[in-house]
Amino acid sequence: MGYVMGIDVGGTKTALGLFDENKRLIAESRIASDPDLPAEEFFDVLIRHIKDLLNRESMLLEQVAGIGLGMPSFIIFEQGYIVKTSNLAHIHDFPARSYLSQRLGVPVFLDNDTHLAALAEHRYGAGQGYPNMLYCTLSTGVGSGIIINGKLFRGSYGWAGESGHTIVTPGEGILCGCGNRGCLMSWCSGSMIVKHIRLWIEQGEKTIMTELAGSLDHIDCFHVEQAYNRGDAMAVKAVDQMSRYLGLWLYNLYVTFNINCFVLGGGLLKMGDMLLEPIRRAFDGYNRDSSPVYIKISSLGDRFGIVGAAELIFEQQAGIIA
Repeated sequence: MGYVMGIDVGGTKTALGLFDENKRLIAESRIASDPDLPAEEFFDVLIRHIKDLLNRESMLLEQVAGIGLGMPSFIIFEQGYIVKTSNLAHIHDFPARSYLSQRLGVPVFLDNDTHLAALAEHRYGAGQGYPNMLYCTLSTGVGSGIIINGKLFRGSYGWAGESGHTIVTPGEGILCGCGNRGCLMSWCSGSMIVKHIRLWIEQGEKTIMTELAGSLDHIDCFHVEQAYNRGDAMAVKAVDQMSRYLGLWLYNLYVTFNINCFVLGGGLLKMGDMLLEPIRRAFDGYNRDSSPVYIKISSLGDRFGIVGAAELIFEQQAGIIA
Protein backbone atom coordinates (compact mmCIF):
# COMPACT_ATOMS: atom_id res chain seq x y z
CA MET A 1 0.00 0.00 0.00
CA GLY A 2 2.89 2.37 0.66
CA TYR A 3 3.17 5.40 2.88
CA VAL A 4 0.45 8.03 3.22
CA MET A 5 0.80 11.71 4.01
CA GLY A 6 -1.89 13.70 5.76
CA ILE A 7 -1.79 17.50 5.63
CA ASP A 8 -3.92 19.90 7.65
CA VAL A 9 -3.92 23.48 6.35
CA GLY A 10 -5.27 26.05 8.79
CA GLY A 11 -5.65 29.79 8.69
CA THR A 12 -2.47 30.31 10.72
CA LYS A 13 -0.50 27.04 10.53
CA THR A 14 -0.11 23.91 8.43
CA ALA A 15 0.69 20.46 9.81
CA LEU A 16 2.14 17.56 7.82
CA GLY A 17 2.14 13.93 8.96
CA LEU A 18 3.68 10.83 7.38
CA PHE A 19 2.00 7.49 8.12
CA ASP A 20 3.05 3.93 7.36
CA GLU A 21 0.72 1.32 5.87
CA ASN A 22 -0.41 0.35 9.39
CA LYS A 23 -1.64 3.93 9.95
CA ARG A 24 1.17 4.64 12.38
CA LEU A 25 2.41 8.23 12.46
CA ILE A 26 6.15 8.11 11.83
CA ALA A 27 7.08 11.74 11.13
CA GLU A 28 5.50 15.18 11.24
CA SER A 29 6.28 18.85 10.79
CA ARG A 30 4.55 22.21 11.17
CA ILE A 31 4.89 25.43 9.24
CA ALA A 32 3.17 28.81 9.27
CA SER A 33 0.36 29.42 6.77
CA ASP A 34 1.00 32.62 4.83
CA PRO A 35 -2.37 34.32 4.17
CA ASP A 36 -0.80 36.79 1.74
CA LEU A 37 0.29 34.23 -0.86
CA PRO A 38 -1.78 33.59 -4.00
CA ALA A 39 -2.87 30.00 -4.53
CA GLU A 40 -0.04 28.80 -6.78
CA GLU A 41 2.66 30.22 -4.53
CA PHE A 42 0.95 28.86 -1.42
CA PHE A 43 0.90 25.35 -2.83
CA ASP A 44 4.43 25.66 -4.20
CA VAL A 45 5.57 26.36 -0.63
CA LEU A 46 3.58 23.34 0.55
CA ILE A 47 5.20 21.14 -2.11
CA ARG A 48 8.62 22.23 -0.90
CA HIS A 49 7.77 21.26 2.68
CA ILE A 50 6.34 17.91 1.56
CA LYS A 51 9.67 17.15 -0.10
CA ASP A 52 11.59 18.44 2.92
CA LEU A 53 9.73 16.06 5.25
CA LEU A 54 10.38 13.12 2.94
CA ASN A 55 14.05 14.06 2.59
CA ARG A 56 14.34 14.22 6.35
CA GLU A 57 13.11 10.63 6.49
CA SER A 58 15.33 9.57 3.56
CA MET A 59 12.27 8.75 1.49
CA LEU A 60 11.24 9.35 -2.11
CA LEU A 61 7.92 10.58 -3.49
CA GLU A 62 7.61 7.23 -5.27
CA GLN A 63 7.18 5.56 -1.88
CA VAL A 64 4.08 7.66 -1.10
CA ALA A 65 0.79 6.01 -2.11
CA GLY A 66 -1.29 9.13 -1.63
CA ILE A 67 -1.59 12.52 0.01
CA GLY A 68 -4.72 13.68 1.82
CA LEU A 69 -5.14 17.40 2.26
CA GLY A 70 -7.58 19.22 4.52
CA MET A 71 -8.27 22.86 3.69
CA PRO A 72 -10.45 25.46 5.49
CA SER A 73 -12.26 25.90 2.19
CA PHE A 74 -15.38 25.35 0.16
CA ILE A 75 -14.25 22.40 -1.96
CA ILE A 76 -15.92 20.54 -4.83
CA PHE A 77 -14.81 17.16 -3.56
CA GLU A 78 -14.96 15.11 -6.76
CA GLN A 79 -12.72 17.62 -8.54
CA GLY A 80 -10.56 18.73 -5.64
CA TYR A 81 -11.41 22.27 -6.70
CA ILE A 82 -11.22 25.08 -4.14
CA VAL A 83 -14.08 27.55 -4.55
CA LYS A 84 -13.08 29.90 -1.73
CA THR A 85 -11.25 30.01 1.58
CA SER A 86 -12.47 32.56 4.10
CA ASN A 87 -9.30 32.60 6.26
CA LEU A 88 -6.87 32.38 3.32
CA ALA A 89 -8.68 34.75 1.03
CA HIS A 90 -6.24 34.51 -1.89
CA ILE A 91 -6.90 30.78 -2.30
CA HIS A 92 -10.03 30.56 -4.42
CA ASP A 93 -11.20 29.30 -7.81
CA PHE A 94 -8.22 26.96 -7.92
CA PRO A 95 -7.83 23.32 -9.13
CA ALA A 96 -5.67 22.31 -6.19
CA ARG A 97 -5.96 18.54 -6.64
CA SER A 98 -4.74 18.54 -10.24
CA TYR A 99 -2.09 21.18 -9.51
CA LEU A 100 -0.58 19.16 -6.68
CA SER A 101 -0.90 15.71 -8.23
CA GLN A 102 0.73 16.84 -11.49
CA ARG A 103 3.69 18.40 -9.72
CA LEU A 104 4.17 15.63 -7.19
CA GLY A 105 3.28 12.60 -9.31
CA VAL A 106 1.27 11.23 -6.39
CA PRO A 107 -2.52 10.76 -6.01
CA VAL A 108 -3.92 13.71 -4.04
CA PHE A 109 -7.38 14.07 -2.51
CA LEU A 110 -8.72 17.26 -0.91
CA ASP A 111 -11.54 17.82 1.50
CA ASN A 112 -12.67 20.46 3.93
CA ASP A 113 -10.52 20.34 7.06
CA THR A 114 -13.50 20.01 9.39
CA HIS A 115 -14.83 17.07 7.37
CA LEU A 116 -11.53 15.30 7.91
CA ALA A 117 -11.45 16.14 11.61
CA ALA A 118 -14.94 14.61 11.86
CA LEU A 119 -13.69 11.50 10.09
CA ALA A 120 -10.74 11.19 12.46
CA GLU A 121 -12.73 11.68 15.66
CA HIS A 122 -15.46 9.29 14.52
CA ARG A 123 -13.04 6.52 13.57
CA TYR A 124 -10.45 6.90 16.32
CA GLY A 125 -11.51 9.57 18.81
CA ALA A 126 -14.33 10.86 20.98
CA GLY A 127 -17.03 10.02 18.43
CA GLN A 128 -16.39 6.28 18.38
CA GLY A 129 -19.55 4.26 18.98
CA TYR A 130 -21.95 6.98 17.81
CA PRO A 131 -23.46 6.24 14.39
CA ASN A 132 -24.38 9.93 14.04
CA MET A 133 -21.97 12.66 15.11
CA LEU A 134 -21.32 16.34 14.60
CA TYR A 135 -17.74 17.52 14.82
CA CYS A 136 -17.52 21.24 15.52
CA THR A 137 -14.29 23.14 15.18
CA LEU A 138 -13.75 26.23 17.35
CA SER A 139 -10.58 27.85 16.08
CA THR A 140 -9.45 30.57 13.68
CA GLY A 141 -12.71 29.68 11.93
CA VAL A 142 -15.89 27.89 12.97
CA GLY A 143 -17.40 24.97 11.09
CA SER A 144 -18.84 21.47 11.36
CA GLY A 145 -18.37 17.99 9.94
CA ILE A 146 -21.37 15.70 9.72
CA ILE A 147 -21.32 11.93 10.18
CA ILE A 148 -24.62 10.19 9.35
CA ASN A 149 -24.95 6.41 9.74
CA GLY A 150 -21.18 6.16 9.98
CA LYS A 151 -20.49 8.03 6.75
CA LEU A 152 -19.21 11.52 6.12
CA PHE A 153 -21.94 13.70 4.61
CA ARG A 154 -20.67 16.23 2.07
CA GLY A 155 -23.90 17.46 0.50
CA SER A 156 -24.60 18.17 -3.15
CA TYR A 157 -21.43 20.13 -3.94
CA GLY A 158 -19.03 19.06 -1.22
CA TRP A 159 -19.25 21.74 1.44
CA ALA A 160 -21.96 20.50 3.77
CA GLY A 161 -21.17 21.62 7.29
CA GLU A 162 -20.09 25.19 6.54
CA SER A 163 -22.47 26.12 9.31
CA GLY A 164 -20.16 28.81 10.65
CA HIS A 165 -21.30 30.90 7.70
CA THR A 166 -25.00 30.62 8.47
CA ILE A 167 -26.43 34.13 8.77
CA VAL A 168 -27.55 35.17 12.24
CA THR A 169 -27.59 39.00 11.93
CA PRO A 170 -28.22 39.82 8.25
CA GLY A 171 -26.12 42.74 7.05
CA GLU A 172 -24.83 43.54 10.54
CA GLY A 173 -21.38 43.16 12.06
CA ILE A 174 -17.91 42.72 10.63
CA LEU A 175 -17.47 41.53 7.06
CA CYS A 176 -16.36 37.89 6.96
CA GLY A 177 -14.09 36.28 4.42
CA CYS A 178 -17.14 34.39 3.14
CA GLY A 179 -18.33 37.70 1.68
CA ASN A 180 -21.23 38.32 4.06
CA ARG A 181 -21.86 40.42 7.12
CA GLY A 182 -23.69 38.75 9.94
CA CYS A 183 -22.58 35.14 9.61
CA LEU A 184 -22.15 33.29 12.88
CA MET A 185 -18.39 32.94 12.47
CA SER A 186 -17.97 36.70 12.23
CA TRP A 187 -19.17 37.02 15.84
CA CYS A 188 -17.33 34.23 17.61
CA SER A 189 -14.34 32.67 15.81
CA GLY A 190 -10.82 33.15 17.11
CA SER A 191 -9.80 35.47 14.30
CA MET A 192 -13.01 37.49 14.28
CA ILE A 193 -13.34 38.07 18.04
CA VAL A 194 -9.94 39.78 17.89
CA LYS A 195 -11.33 42.12 15.23
CA HIS A 196 -14.24 42.97 17.54
CA ILE A 197 -11.81 43.66 20.37
CA ARG A 198 -9.73 46.00 18.21
CA LEU A 199 -12.90 47.80 17.15
CA TRP A 200 -14.00 48.24 20.78
CA ILE A 201 -10.58 49.63 21.68
CA GLU A 202 -10.69 52.05 18.75
CA GLN A 203 -14.10 53.17 20.00
CA GLY A 204 -12.53 54.12 23.33
CA GLU A 205 -13.25 51.10 25.55
CA LYS A 206 -10.55 50.19 28.07
CA THR A 207 -8.73 46.88 28.46
CA ILE A 208 -5.45 45.46 29.73
CA MET A 209 -5.14 43.31 26.59
CA THR A 210 -3.17 46.01 24.77
CA GLU A 211 -0.65 46.07 27.60
CA LEU A 212 -0.47 42.27 27.74
CA ALA A 213 0.08 41.98 23.98
CA GLY A 214 2.44 44.93 23.69
CA SER A 215 0.35 46.59 21.00
CA LEU A 216 -3.14 46.60 19.52
CA ASP A 217 -1.99 44.62 16.48
CA HIS A 218 -0.61 41.74 18.52
CA ILE A 219 -3.72 40.91 20.56
CA ASP A 220 -4.86 37.31 20.15
CA CYS A 221 -7.00 34.80 22.03
CA PHE A 222 -4.17 34.00 24.44
CA HIS A 223 -4.36 37.58 25.68
CA VAL A 224 -8.15 37.32 25.91
CA GLU A 225 -7.69 34.36 28.24
CA GLN A 226 -5.06 36.15 30.31
CA ALA A 227 -7.19 39.28 30.64
CA TYR A 228 -10.33 37.29 31.45
CA ASN A 229 -8.56 35.56 34.33
CA ARG A 230 -7.67 39.03 35.68
CA GLY A 231 -11.29 40.17 35.49
CA ASP A 232 -10.82 42.51 32.51
CA ALA A 233 -14.27 43.75 31.49
CA MET A 234 -13.59 43.67 27.74
CA ALA A 235 -12.23 40.12 27.89
CA VAL A 236 -15.33 39.06 29.82
CA LYS A 237 -17.46 40.77 27.16
CA ALA A 238 -15.58 38.95 24.39
CA VAL A 239 -15.93 35.52 26.02
CA ASP A 240 -19.62 36.18 26.68
CA GLN A 241 -20.17 37.08 23.02
CA MET A 242 -18.31 34.00 21.82
CA SER A 243 -20.11 31.58 24.13
CA ARG A 244 -23.58 32.98 23.36
CA TYR A 245 -23.13 32.60 19.62
CA LEU A 246 -21.38 29.24 19.88
CA GLY A 247 -24.15 27.88 22.11
CA LEU A 248 -26.74 29.18 19.66
CA TRP A 249 -24.82 27.49 16.84
CA LEU A 250 -24.79 24.09 18.56
CA TYR A 251 -28.48 24.35 19.34
CA ASN A 252 -29.37 25.19 15.74
CA LEU A 253 -27.33 22.20 14.55
CA TYR A 254 -29.08 19.98 17.07
CA VAL A 255 -32.59 20.94 15.99
CA THR A 256 -31.60 20.73 12.32
CA PHE A 257 -30.03 17.27 12.40
CA ASN A 258 -31.28 15.78 15.71
CA ILE A 259 -27.78 14.36 16.19
CA ASN A 260 -27.02 13.98 19.88
CA CYS A 261 -23.22 13.66 19.86
CA PHE A 262 -21.15 16.83 19.47
CA VAL A 263 -17.37 16.56 19.45
CA LEU A 264 -15.67 19.92 19.89
CA GLY A 265 -12.12 20.59 18.76
CA GLY A 266 -9.84 23.46 17.86
CA GLY A 267 -7.56 26.02 19.42
CA LEU A 268 -10.25 28.00 21.25
CA LEU A 269 -10.76 25.06 23.59
CA LYS A 270 -7.39 25.88 25.14
CA MET A 271 -9.43 28.47 27.05
CA GLY A 272 -10.95 25.53 28.92
CA ASP A 273 -14.02 25.85 31.10
CA MET A 274 -14.04 29.66 30.87
CA LEU A 275 -15.44 29.16 27.35
CA LEU A 276 -16.80 25.62 27.41
CA GLU A 277 -19.10 25.96 30.40
CA PRO A 278 -20.84 29.13 29.10
CA ILE A 279 -21.31 27.39 25.74
CA ARG A 280 -23.02 24.50 27.48
CA ARG A 281 -25.20 26.87 29.51
CA ALA A 282 -26.18 28.76 26.37
CA PHE A 283 -27.09 25.50 24.62
CA ASP A 284 -29.12 24.31 27.61
CA GLY A 285 -30.87 27.67 27.76
CA TYR A 286 -32.24 27.16 24.26
CA ASN A 287 -32.86 23.42 24.45
CA ARG A 288 -36.35 22.44 25.65
CA ASP A 289 -35.80 18.74 24.98
CA SER A 290 -34.98 16.38 27.85
CA SER A 291 -33.31 13.79 25.61
CA PRO A 292 -29.59 13.34 26.37
CA VAL A 293 -27.17 15.41 24.31
CA TYR A 294 -23.46 14.64 24.60
CA ILE A 295 -21.03 17.53 24.18
CA LYS A 296 -17.57 15.99 24.16
CA ILE A 297 -14.04 17.24 23.66
CA SER A 298 -11.97 15.82 20.81
CA SER A 299 -9.55 13.18 22.04
CA LEU A 300 -6.93 13.21 19.29
CA GLY A 301 -5.26 16.42 20.43
CA ASP A 302 -3.93 18.71 17.74
CA ARG A 303 -3.25 15.77 15.39
CA PHE A 304 -6.86 15.18 14.37
CA GLY A 305 -6.32 17.13 11.14
CA ILE A 306 -3.43 15.06 9.83
CA VAL A 307 -5.07 11.83 11.05
CA GLY A 308 -8.28 12.66 9.17
CA ALA A 309 -6.40 13.70 6.03
CA ALA A 310 -4.49 10.42 6.03
CA GLU A 311 -7.69 8.49 6.72
CA LEU A 312 -9.16 10.00 3.56
CA ILE A 313 -6.45 8.17 1.58
CA PHE A 314 -6.73 4.93 3.57
CA GLU A 315 -10.49 4.85 2.95
CA GLN A 316 -9.95 5.65 -0.72
CA GLN A 317 -7.64 2.66 -0.90
CA ALA A 318 -10.21 0.48 0.85
CA GLY A 319 -12.94 1.59 -1.54
CA ILE A 320 -15.02 3.12 1.26
CA ILE A 321 -15.17 6.60 -0.30
CA ALA A 322 -16.24 6.81 -3.96
